Parts: sequence; C-alpha cells; structure tokens
Amino acid sequence: MAAPLIDWDLAVRLGTRLAGDGPTVSREEARDVVAELREDAARSARLVRDHTGLEAPENTAPVLVVDRAGWVQANADSFATVLAPLVTALETRRSPTGLTRAIGSRVTGAEAGALLGFLAGKVLGQFDPFHTGAERGTSEAGRLLLVAPNIVHVERELGAVPGDFRLWVCLHEETHRVQFTAVPWLRDHLFSEVQALADTLGGADVAALLDDGLKRVTELVRGGTGSIIDVVSTPEQRAILDRVTGLMSLLEGHADVVMDGVGPSVIPSVDAIRRKFTQRRQGVGTLDRLLRRLLGLDAKMAQYRDGAVFVRTVVDRVGMERFNAVFAEPAHLPSLAEIHDPPAWIGRVLG
Repeated sequence: MAAPLIDWDLAVRLGTRLAGDGPTVSREEARDVVAELREDAARSARLVRDHTGLEAPENTAPVLVVDRAGWVQANADSFATVLAPLVTALETRRSPTGLTRAIGSRVTGAEAGALLGFLAGKVLGQFDPFHTGAERGTSEAGRLLLVAPNIVHVERELGAVPGDFRLWVCLHEETHRVQFTAVPWLRDHLFSEVQALADTLGGADVAALLDDGLKRVTELVRGGTGSIIDVVSTPEQRAILDRVTGLMSLLEGHADVVMDGVGPSVIPSVDAIRRKFTQRRQGVGTLDRLLRRLLGLDAKMAQYRDGAVFVRTVVDRVGMERFNAVFAEPAHLPSLAEIHDPPAWIGRVLG
C-alpha cells in the first residue's frame, strides 16, 4: 500500500508534543471547568437563537470539551477530510512512488504537525462543520470543540472573571454551531469551494508553482507582506480564496456581533473582557507575530473586524430579520468586495 501524501499519524504525534498540556489545574477544577463549559454552551444555544432568529435543530452537532491533544486529533481528522480533494488532485498530477513518496509523506506530516501544535495552544473553541459522525453510524452535522486548557489559560492571563469569560467564549462558538446547523447548505457550499480549488490544480505545473511559492515565502519572512496562502496561489485560486474569505468574514463577524449583542445582558464584565481580548488578538511576541503573519492569522483578525462592521451596518439599516436573507441561499452571500461595501450587498440582495 502506497504511503499517503500526508502522514497524519505523524502530524498528530508531533502536534500533540509541541502543543503541551497547558496550565496546571487540579482534577476537581478540571471537572468543574468541563461541566461549566457544557452548561454555558447549552445556555448559549438559547441566547443565540433568541437574538438571531435562526432556528437550529437540536442534537445534530455535539459539544465536545477537549484538551489540546484532543483538538489536534480532531483537526487532523477534519483536515484529512477537507483537504482530500486537494490531495487527490496533487496525487493525480504528480504521483511519486516508493522511497520518494514515503519521505515526502513524513515531511508534509511534520509540517502539518508543526502547524497543529502551534494552533493547539491558541484556539479557544471551534466549530468543525466537516465532522459527520459516520464512524459511529450517527447523522451528526459537525461538532463544537471547546479547548478547556486554553480557555483557562487566557482567562488567567486577562485576569477575567472565569464564569463571565467562559460564557463569552461559548456565545461566539455556539453562534458558529447555529450558523451551520440552521443553514445546512453552508457546509456543502464551503466544501465545494475546496473542490473548486482542487480543480484548478488539474492543469497547473505544481512543481513550478511550489518552487515559485517557496521563493516568495522567503521574501515574506524577510519583511514582505501577506501570508503563505497569498504567495502560493494563482489568480484563479485567489478568486476562490476571496470568495471563501468573504464567507468566513461574514461568519466570524456575525459571531462577534451576536456575542457583543447578547453579552451585556448576561455577562457583567463583558466590556472589560472585550477590551483585553482585542488587545491580546494582536499577538504578544516577535515569533508569535511572525507565525501569525505567515499563517494568515493576521488576515483572520481582519475577518473578525471587517465582518463585524458589515453585519452591524446591515442590521442597523434593515434589522436582524432582513439581514438573515444572507443565509437564504449561496447567491445571497456577500462577496469580499461587498464585505467592505455593505450598501452594495443591501442593494443587490434586498433591493
């Protein structure tokens, strides 16, 4: 049997080792944190539904409170699913065998593991829309992951009230769960964009593309602008990435707006949390800032900001009920240009 293009087992082992365990807590405290996060997630589901008007079916996307190792494993599984079309395209284009393939598999596995290990210490929560529960014979439509050690670490770092901070995090992440479960076509639409990206590799000279990309990555490390994603993509691929960026800006901005809209009524210290957390999102050290820039995490921070401005502008002008037309069909999603021009979206979709 040929070696896979990416050694995911190696990625999980390396990512877990690099991630570490997180802050030290007693067994009793760990149990209390897990129980509180589960309760906050359930409470958030009702708050998000009431605020947005989006009706998400129950018991379709489980809530999992995980440690860093659990997050690494879950995301390796998710990456293997979502990257499958891209991997297939690359295997079709270039299909090395034997020793070359085995070595390449371990190299890509190590790279994926390094990425997972870095992110595993940063992520507080995440909705994974590509989990199906098929291995257990269930019809789950995604799953919500809450990374307990990271939540505890950040609340301590910020000096936040633990109960307030945990509910605040759950409000944001639960909004993502509601988005994908109340709007079931979102998952297939996002996956179709990945397939479209894979299709662009069919006629590409992948070797030349990667060689050119490596040169530009070197320039990036020396002080260039953009991220790794930006420098290795063709114009056609960037058009797809722009559509995905528009979608992710909408989803992230929507979650931030819901979190801020609900927060003041149920979280006494929400203003202090938001102020401190916004400062933290900028990164703390030189290495951290470089990695964020290389991985495109600075762009993700812009997604929160730009998407939130879009959502607030539209909701202020037409109300939440009419804003929800954005979730009616794929054609109603804002383009990246419309994210920066909310009146254009209003004119196109709401007329």
